[in-house]
Amino acid sequence: MNDRLPYIDALKAVGAQLIVLHHLAFYGPMSDWTHRLLPELVEWFSQDARMAVQMFLVVAGFLAARSLAPQGTLQAPSALPLLWQRYARVALPYLASLLVAMVCTEVARFWMTHDSLPDRPDLWQFVTHALLVHTLLDVDSLSAGVWYVAIDFQLYAVLLGLLWLVRRLGPAGPERASGQVRLVVLLVVALSLFHFNRDADWDSWAIYFFGAYGMGVLAWWISDPADAGPGRRLGWLMVGLCLLALALEWRTRIALALLVAVSLVWSRRSGWLHTWPRSAVLAYLSRISYSVFLLNFPVALVVNAWFSRHAPQDPVMQSLGVLLAWLACNLLGAAFHHAVEARLGRLGRLGRRRPAAA
Repeated sequence: MNDRLPYIDALKAVGAQLIVLHHLAFYGPMSDWTHRLLPELVEWFSQDARMAVQMFLVVAGFLAARSLAPQGTLQAPSALPLLWQRYARVALPYLASLLVAMVCTEVARFWMTHDSLPDRPDLWQFVTHALLVHTLLDVDSLSAGVWYVAIDFQLYAVLLGLLWLVRRLGPAGPERASGQVRLVVLLVVALSLFHFNRDADWDSWAIYFFGAYGMGVLAWWISDPADAGPGRRLGWLMVGLCLLALALEWRTRIALALLVAVSLVWSRRSGWLHTWPRSAVLAYLSRISYSVFLLNFPVALVVNAWFSRHAPQDPVMQSLGVLLAWLACNLLGAAFHHAVEARLGRLGRLGRRRPAAA
């Protein structure tokens, strides 16, 4: 269960770079100059590249099912320690990145005035971010993209809660319990796709995104080579459900999530989930993707501010600034991964080692 999955590494690596480029195109004054040179490309990154989030949602569900319930039932004896471990692993680097973001914002504020600069934070704003409830309370974000961290934690908690409830209240026997878990997840996916995901007022809540996340969860169970018959039937149910939801209301993001889920099923059943593509570059970019995601906006703000104040105001020079910001996001994200994320992440794994040792 600890071996790397090259295909997922590739999805995470590409997805993280698309999110960085989306933020560079959407925020800051440099992209306005680049738009004069490459209007269609900048517009695509500004509007469409953000759909890479759907890849992350599906992959997150796939990996959560792999970790929590590889056979369809919750393996751990208790759910709360798992939830704490998830919080420690995700939120500790995230909180460190928020401190960096606040410093970077003040540095950028010294050089430029722009509507992409967040307002100065107060204590309540930071506390809500620390508790990962800022999206639920409609508190302004301290950095672009941090809403996803809160949603990811919500989704993990919802899945963990469903697994725990079925084990507590469901039928005896692993096979019957596993079947009921799959049915419950499929029903929650349906609720999301047919109702909640069609109403943007719910986009601060996990249920809005559970359609994509749940497809990833189901994809893990469907792709089990040892479960060919039931897995195939569940797969057709998932695909049919998603196609019906798209016929009711077309959403490109849901179509993309379905394609990613189907590709994960195919990759695992075919065996190349573990073997393709073999790339040290993609594997490394995947490893640092969370840190790059956390730091890209504040780093890009500082580069935008410096170029706004000191560089010539022409499309070529400002476009070079965009490329420099992209490079800086990756280099500083890698440094943050090794210096902060990797070290803080160990705290989230301590709880998993102790019971095994005992």
